[in-house]
Amino acid sequence: MAYLFTSESVSEGHPDKIADQISDALIDNFLAFDPQSKVACETLVTTGQVVLAGEVKSHAYLDVQEIARQVIRKIGYTKSAYMFEADSCGILSAIHEQSSDINQGVERKKKEEQGAGDQGMMFGYATNETNDYMPLALDLAHKLLIELAVLRRENKQIKYLRPDAKSQVTLEYDDNNRPVRIDAIVVSTQHDDFASDAVMAKKIHTDMVNILIPRVKAKYPKYKHLFNNKIKFHINPTGKFVIGGPHGDTGVTGRKIIVDTYGGKGAHGGGAFSGKDPSKVDRSAAYATRHIAKNLVAAGICSEALVQVSYAIGVAKPTSICVDTYGTAKVRMSDSQIGKIVEQVFDMRPYFIEQRFKLRNPIYSETAAYGHMGRKNQWVTKTFKSPDGKTKTVKVELFTWEKLDYVDKLKKAFSK
Repeated sequence: MAYLFTSESVSEGHPDKIADQISDALIDNFLAFDPQSKVACETLVTTGQVVLAGEVKSHAYLDVQEIARQVIRKIGYTKSAYMFEADSCGILSAIHEQSSDINQGVERKKKEEQGAGDQGMMFGYATNETNDYMPLALDLAHKLLIELAVLRRENKQIKYLRPDAKSQVTLEYDDNNRPVRIDAIVVSTQHDDFASDAVMAKKIHTDMVNILIPRVKAKYPKYKHLFNNKIKFHINPTGKFVIGGPHGDTGVTGRKIIVDTYGGKGAHGGGAFSGKDPSKVDRSAAYATRHIAKNLVAAGICSEALVQVSYAIGVAKPTSICVDTYGTAKVRMSDSQIGKIVEQVFDMRPYFIEQRFKLRNPIYSETAAYGHMGRKNQWVTKTFKSPDGKTKTVKVELFTWEKLDYVDKLKKAFSK
C-alpha cells in the first residue's frame, strides 16, 4: 500500500544545535589534551546567555568560555541584531567533577573489563534507499539545510539569510516500499527584516524554490528524479522569521536526537549523543550498532536492518543484542539466527567499541550538526590551544562507524 513518510532537519544555527555544538567542542578539547577524560556536559542557550553544566574527570584545563565563543562565532552569530552574539553573550560555567560512584563502575584494572557508563538500550539502522545507507527523507532534509548554509556564507545570491533554519521532506512510497517522488518540502529560514511583509514572503518563497532547490538538484543528481512539478512547498509558513536563534527559542543539548539519527525510521533508545565522552554507551554503542546495520545491508544480508544493544551500568558485556531485518533478509535464517552471528562477529563491550572506532580522539564537533550517521569517513587535522599556551595538533579519522570494513567478514560468516 502506498504511503507518505516525513523527516525533518535543523541547521547549525538552530538553538538546540548551537547547544550540541558547544557541548561537543568541549568534548573535543578535553580529549585532545587528555584522551582518558570522562565528560558529560550540557549547554543551554537563550537571549544573550550561555549556561554550561555537567560533570568532568580530566587532567586538561580549558577556557570553556572561549571555546563556546569560538563555536558561536563559527556558526555565524556575529551581529548584535541577533540578540545573541559570540563576543558579547554572557557565559556561565557550572561544570564540576564527575561522581566517583559512577566512575568506579566504568574504570577497571583490566581495560577490556571497562563497564558501560550507564544502563539503557541503543539502536542502529540502515537501509539501501541511498548510497549512504540512510533514510532518503532525512538525507534530503539535511542536504537542503547544508546548501542553505552555503548560500548564507556566500552572501551573493541570497543576502538576507540568518543562521537559524529548519527543513522537512515528505516522500511518497509505492506498494513495494520504494520512494518514488517528493510530495512536500518545508523550509523555514530566519532572515533580516524587510520593509514590507508581502515583499518579504514573495521574495523568500521565490529564492527557496528557484535558487535553493536547483542547487540541491545540481549537487545531488541522484535525487533529481524525485523532484516534480506537483511538490507542495511551504516556505516560512508562519509568514515572518526575523526573531530566531537563542533569542527566539531556548536551546538545550540533546533535544534533536531524531534529527541526529534516522529521521523517525528505525528506532531510538532515547539517549542523546552530544556532550558525552565514549564511555557513555548512549553515544558509542549507537555508533557501533549503526556500523553493524550498515555493514549488514552492504554485505547483502538484508535490504534494511535495525540493531538493538542494551547494557547495565558498570557491566562490560551487553545484556542483549537483537537484529530486525523487517522481512528483507536474503539469507535463509531467522532474525534471531542472524543476531547470533552478529554477536560472534562484533565485540560490543565498551572498551572494544572505543578501540574499534578510535573514539578517544577529538572527532565529535563534526557530528553535532546535520546528523551523526550517513556522513563521510575522512581524515582531518585539528589544532587545539589551552589557556596555558600549549598547542596540540592531531590528525584524526572522522565518522569511523560509517566504514564498510566488516562486509567481507560478514559475507564469510554468512557464507555469501
